[in-house]
Parts: sequence; C-alpha cells; structure tokens
Amino acid sequence: MTSHAEAFEERAREFWTESELHRVTEGKDLMILPTNAPWLLRTLGLLHRDASMPPPQVRKFLQLNHMLRLLRPPLLELMERGKPLRIVDAGCGLSYLTLSLAWCLRHVLSFEATIVGVDRNAELIESCRVAAERVGLADSMSFEAVAIDAFESAARPDVVLSLHACDVATDHAIALGWRADAELIAVAPCCQAELARAWAALAESDEGPLRPVWETPHLRREAAATVTDTMRTLLLRAAGYETRVVEFVPSQHTPKNTLIRAMRRGSRDEDALARYRALRDATGGAGIGLERAL
Repeated sequence: MTSHAEAFEERAREFWTESELHRVTEGKDLMILPTNAPWLLRTLGLLHRDASMPPPQVRKFLQLNHMLRLLRPPLLELMERGKPLRIVDAGCGLSYLTLSLAWCLRHVLSFEATIVGVDRNAELIESCRVAAERVGLADSMSFEAVAIDAFESAARPDVVLSLHACDVATDHAIALGWRADAELIAVAPCCQAELARAWAALAESDEGPLRPVWETPHLRREAAATVTDTMRTLLLRAAGYETRVVEFVPSQHTPKNTLIRAMRRGSRDEDALARYRALRDATGGAGIGLERAL
C-alpha cells in the first residue's frame, strides 16, 4: 500500500467515530465500511478527501452493500465446494460491484476468486484496470473491452453478474450465464425498452384489451419493465434455474431496485416455459429476445 493510501486510512479512522458510522449504517451489519475499506471507498469515489461521505455517495454505498448481502448466501453455497470461483461482471461500467466483490472475497470471506469485468466502453475498462491496481486487486482481476453478447470467457464462469446493464444488455448477460452453465446468475435490470417498443407498435395496429396501456407512454414503460422481468424469471426457471426476484435496495435510494437471482439446479421446468408463453400471448404476443437466446 502506498504512503498516500496509508495516510488516507489514518484520516478515515479519525473521521469515522462509532457515532458517525452508526449515522450512515443505522447499525446494519455491512460487509464494506469506511472503517475496514477506506481506500477502496476512496478509489470508488464514495469517500471524499477528508474521508466524509456525502448523501449521494451514501445511497451508492448502501446500494452496494445491499447487493453484496444478497449475493453472499449463494456465494457461500458455491464456496462450500472448495474450488476457486470464476466470476464475470457483464456490463461492469465503473466496476463499483466488481471491485467491491473482489475486495470482500479476499478480505472478508478469505476465498480465492478471479473476476473479469466486461464492458464495451474501452475508456471505462482502462479506468477499471487502474482502480484494481490502486487497491491491490490486479492479481485477481482482469477487464475486457467488448460487448456482452460478443464476450467469450477463456474458462467457464461459475457466476455471471450484471448491475444495471441497460435494456437488452441484461438479457445478453443472462444468456452468457446460461450458455456457460454458470451456477449463479444475478442481474439488476435497467432501462428495459424492448417490450415497450413492441407494445408501441402494437398500439398502432391492434385493438387488444391492453391497448390503453400500450398507447400511454408512461404506463407502457412501467408495465413493460415489470412484465419483462417476469418473463426473464420464467425463462430462467424453464432453463433449470431456481429463481428469486427481490428488492435489493429500498426505492428511496434508486427506482432501479429489482434483483433477479438464479441458481442452477439442473432440471428444466416445462411448466415455467408454458407460463411464459401464456404471459407472452396474453400481453400481445411480442415476448422478449431472451426467449430466442435460450
């Protein structure tokens, strides 16, 4: 660790008194704290130079910790097998999740893992590499500038994650995990527009009972997001994944707060496929591209 990092950690220890820490965490048992990971949080831009954490950063900080808390049980299940984990973060962006998970696996769970961050933005990928080096995790992390649907893993990933990949990029992440027989697929969708676009086209030509929803832009977007995530869940179950949908962070922090968490159990669920087809047909017949990908 550099002298600059050591000096900042000392500053953080002085700033984050017990009362100040409780003010932000409200007593919750979080995996990443300003007291145990100050240099990581500084690198992620969540702590300022004086080690403080302003309200916008608090929201991101809590969101990250909620995500890690929900990932912990399935990760612990996989860790019981005793083999190092291979993880892909599809659509990693600035790698908030990638770096935080790598740090937790090493410093909290004491488990060996390799993590690959994938994003089509080459500038972001370069900044991720610099950040991983800065926090001492470059030996267990790598990054590739490539679209999710074009990414090919050198080794089969055990886990595929995707935090707020936009629109069909979430489906590309799910398909990536499915093709690789990943044990765990966890996605937090963002900006679903595929089904809404199809419904907008239907509103111009179809007199179906859902036309009042289809022709009202706000209602169309909201309903399409919910139905899209329901369809994703059914398709994952059909493909042999035990799937749960949870609110991974309270809505006051972000409206993009749905986590789809799927563990591979092996047997296909034909009933789930039938239910997907029934839902697809009942909502206009458009469906989503993930159906074709799986």
